[in-house]
Amino acid sequence: MSIEDQDDALFKALGHRARRQLLDLLKEGPKTTGALCEALPQLDRCTVMQHLRVLEAAGLVVVERRGRERWNHLDALPIHALHERWIGPYAAYAATMLGALKQAAEDSQPLKHDRTLPE
Repeated sequence: MSIEDQDDALFKALGHRARRQLLDLLKEGPKTTGALCEALPQLDRCTVMQHLRVLEAAGLVVVERRGRERWNHLDALPIHALHERWIGPYAAYAATMLGALKQAAEDSQPLKHDRTLPE
């Protein structure tokens, strides 16, 4: 799977409220599928399983089978990679621009900035 395909799967997985709720629950620690179903009573078991499959395909959930139980573990590495590629550089750019704006306001000077975004 290419990096672009992985990013598409990751954004798709994060794009649904129920999947983000599942990830929030897994942030607290591994949970069985049954425990996740109990935590989201508005969803039936089949729907929870479908959402877990999307999260697993995106690499956000790792499944461990223990006997009859299916334990779901959060893998935050894909989110970290997303942060490194998309969020970090833009946050640094925004912080630089805010610093320049503050300095210009303090100096009563017009703001000079470079309109290029980070790569």
